[in-house]
Amino acid sequence: MSAPPLTLTVNGTPRAVVAPPETRLSAVLRDGLGLTGTKTGCDAGDCGACTVLLRGAPVCACLVPLAQAAGGAVLTVEGLAAMPLGAALQAAFLHHGAAQCGICTPGMLLAAMALLEATPRPDEAAAMEALGGVLCRCTGYRKILEAVCDAHRFLGTPPVPASGAVGARLPRIDGPAKLTGAALYGADAAPADALWLRPIRSPHAHARFRLGDCAPLLARHPGLHRVLTAADVPGRNGFGIYPDIKDQPVFCDGVVRYRGDCVAALVGERAAVEAVRAEELPLEWEVLPPLSDPEAALAAAPLHPRWPDNVLTTGRVVSGDATAALAGSAHLAEGAWQTGFVEHAYIEPEAGWAQRVGTRIEVFATTQAPYMDLEEVAGVLGIPHDAVRIIPSACGGGFGGKLDVSVQPMLAIAAWLLRRPVRAAWSRAESMASSTKRHPSRITARAGCDAAGRLTGFAFEGIFDTGAYASWGPTVAGRVPVHAMGPYRVPSVATRARAVFTHQPPSGAFRGFGVPQAAIAQEALWDQLADAVGLDRLEFRALNALRAGDTTATGQVLTQSVGLVACLDALRPRWQALRAEAAARNTRGGPRRHGVGIACMWYGIGNTGMSNPSTMRVTLGPEGLVFHNGAVDIGQGSTTVLLQIVAEALGLRTEDFTLVLGDTDLTADAGKTSASRQTFVSGRAAQEAGAALRQAILLRANAGEDAHLRLEGSRLFVDGRELALDGVLEGIGRFDPPTVPLDADGQGIPYATYGFAAQVAALSVDTELGTVRLERIVAAHDVGRAINPTLVEGQIHGGIAQGIGLALMEEYLPGRTENLHDYLIPTTGDVPEIECILVEDPEALGPYGAKGIGEPALVPTAPAIFSAIRDATGVTITQAPALPHRVLAAIAEASR
Repeated sequence: MSAPPLTLTVNGTPRAVVAPPETRLSAVLRDGLGLTGTKTGCDAGDCGACTVLLRGAPVCACLVPLAQAAGGAVLTVEGLAAMPLGAALQAAFLHHGAAQCGICTPGMLLAAMALLEATPRPDEAAAMEALGGVLCRCTGYRKILEAVCDAHRFLGTPPVPASGAVGARLPRIDGPAKLTGAALYGADAAPADALWLRPIRSPHAHARFRLGDCAPLLARHPGLHRVLTAADVPGRNGFGIYPDIKDQPVFCDGVVRYRGDCVAALVGERAAVEAVRAEELPLEWEVLPPLSDPEAALAAAPLHPRWPDNVLTTGRVVSGDATAALAGSAHLAEGAWQTGFVEHAYIEPEAGWAQRVGTRIEVFATTQAPYMDLEEVAGVLGIPHDAVRIIPSACGGGFGGKLDVSVQPMLAIAAWLLRRPVRAAWSRAESMASSTKRHPSRITARAGCDAAGRLTGFAFEGIFDTGAYASWGPTVAGRVPVHAMGPYRVPSVATRARAVFTHQPPSGAFRGFGVPQAAIAQEALWDQLADAVGLDRLEFRALNALRAGDTTATGQVLTQSVGLVACLDALRPRWQALRAEAAARNTRGGPRRHGVGIACMWYGIGNTGMSNPSTMRVTLGPEGLVFHNGAVDIGQGSTTVLLQIVAEALGLRTEDFTLVLGDTDLTADAGKTSASRQTFVSGRAAQEAGAALRQAILLRANAGEDAHLRLEGSRLFVDGRELALDGVLEGIGRFDPPTVPLDADGQGIPYATYGFAAQVAALSVDTELGTVRLERIVAAHDVGRAINPTLVEGQIHGGIAQGIGLALMEEYLPGRTENLHDYLIPTTGDVPEIECILVEDPEALGPYGAKGIGEPALVPTAPAIFSAIRDATGVTITQAPALPHRVLAAIAEASR
């Protein structure tokens, strides 16, 4: 006999649930009741994304069994809009830009709702405490705290229609769906008859293996349909970012190269697949010694025959004679630095589903690069590109980690062979074990200046651990040497970066492609030189800052949009005031020492010396005005920004448009969402598309360039006269930034434009405990033009939060920190007050002068924090993160 149903009142409606009493409440809501607005990011109570109100109190639904919830009232994100206070909170989130990727937003809203019901007008401290159990990887928390404290202002206020083109603080177009739980992420939707896929991964970093006969396993588990292995891959059993490097197998063939490598996949009914115990698998292992040290790897046996010295690729920039310049310098600074793995820790683990439709395959998944996914899926299936359709889900954070495929190849193979829809969702532990990481680095660098403080030479050597497979290693090795000296005039430069294979997790793209690691070293050298010369550290940077008309180390002349000096000028008053305050506080004595640090950055927008195009399309016809936008919004706001740009170019309102997003059958290739390129590259393509449609309209209407357009439904008026539309008019825009590939010495034009920034960090260090307490960060960023200032500020906040993690707490250790309990990311209490100063030095190539901001926001944060630690204590931090024991060790070493 089946157990009697248990009853819940969910969002005010009684619901009867038939499920085992130990079933997680999160599973009941999502799988049983279809309320997928409640998200599961960890199933361990660590991330708080599944927070709901149970009997009025916030709980992690993943930790509450159904039996405990039975008879109680549950409030989920889907029920908020019907409540005046809930609707006000959602409106405040939308106004402040508090939802970026949106995956943590339901949990944040419900945690905030509990606070507001008790304290309608909370202060920031109360909001910070209430939200402390919910993690966000995108926003940096500041906008969320503002929204919660401001929610009372939106009570009873009717929503204001969203409108505004370039320069307006237009609310996020995809915000309402994220705030109501309607947005569908990778794990939120699949056909009802979809099978379940579960990968089998290696517990060893390096081993040979043999998979025996699986027939007995299939017989013991009737719902298990198939065990997929390398032999089942219809096409190429390999994937990778570069067309000529497909070195990572979908399923390993006898050898694994890192802990997390996939050797097989179980496909079948979910209960049957999940019932298979690891020890039931007919796997035999021969464990081999792993190679984990990249320097040792240079002299070790090759991981891959193609790279006999384990060097995947080398990037270099040579300009002038750095050796001679350093030898003749009045002052020298040098050092060695080390950074470790950093986990993306997006709150949404990898998930999606696939189905075969005749001779085509369709994949719905979380991704940053649908057209790259299309190429990978076509390759592993051995079918033409036009036989593949990728439909991006809402993306719950990416930061570079969802550029590499994850679920897509396996799902496609399974659905293709079984002719059934197949879905999958990685667990948090599996996501962290198998996904790419920020490249660990080992850097040595030297710099010199003359007696007046002008830089003379710079030498840099970096070894970057690319892990078991190539991933984005070539991009990192190519980008780092260009950026290694920072945004400064250095006459003589010699920089080199090597990406080296090891038996570690693959290192891929993570918000900066190696530039954050290099910035830690370069900015420490500038502090040393400034102190040696006797110059203020900000003034030293201003003296050497790149300006329009300067030539970079690659031989590129910067003709415009070089706003670093303006950023430093904007920071100077804050810098001086914060330094004076720190000095005064230090006169009081005691173990806590106060310091203020500064760091600058530059960041090339888009690919390094490579083609980097985007295509956008806008149509006007019987279906109305439709913007076909293939750029994936992973929380940074491209859907909203590109709409503002195309509306400005066309001369119509943003609310006039219908959006078609991401689907490779319906949109052109806008390129990957990475390298801070979508606003600049896709934005320019959107501007061109809007302008092209406007010209087609004006030509049809025989109207002048300054004609006024108005759209009412599907009726178009030009200067007040209705224009008959007997077909579809379209505008297509394409933009590929003009670059020149780098030669063997790194000479060329690697990027069409650069973002510039300077950040100041104020903090204190407890010299007895080694702990660091951040107090304030001031960030001045040259963004060219802020298309949407609210979204720009949100990106700066989020980048700074991740920079804080890089500097002070985040260190991924394979096999030891594969959860969000042991791997620490910043919480509400770790991000201090942030002041954003937007500098607009227009870029002529950009849409209305705009450049990118996603990665520039992160790059200077860790160096500024380390600079402040040096100011407070006199010691240079040489290993990131600056964990308390490392800070204490550095202080002890300096005192000897």
